[in-house]
Amino acid sequence: MPFLSEVLIASLILIGAFFLFVGSLGLAKLPDLMRRLHGPTKATTLGIGSMLVASMLYFLLVGGHFSVHELLITIFLFLTAPVSAHMIAKAHILRSRRERSALPVTGGKVGWATLDENGS
Repeated sequence: MPFLSEVLIASLILIGAFFLFVGSLGLAKLPDLMRRLHGPTKATTLGIGSMLVASMLYFLLVGGHFSVHELLITIFLFLTAPVSAHMIAKAHILRSRRERSALPVTGGKVGWATLDENGS
C-alpha cells in the first residue's frame, strides 16, 4: 500500500477517534438532556463516519474490493441519528412541564410536539 494512502487512512482514524472522544465527553459532562443530545448526534456521528470511511478505503486499497457493508452502515447511521435525536427532544418537551411552559404559543388547540389535524 502506498505511503500516501496509509497517511490518509491513519488521519481519518485519528480524526474519527478525536470526534468520538469529544462526543463521548459531551455526553458525560453536559448538564441536561437537551444539551447532551449534541454529543452523540453530531460529534460521535462524524467520528464513526470517519472511521467507516477509513475502513472502506483500507479494504479498497489493500483488499482490492469495495466494501458495501461500511457504506450501508454509514448511510443508516447518518439517516437514523438525527431522527432519533429529534424524537428524544420531542419526548423531553412533552414530559417536562417546565420546558413546555417556556415554549411560545402555537396558535392551535394542541401544543408543541402534537399533531394538529385541522391544520391550524
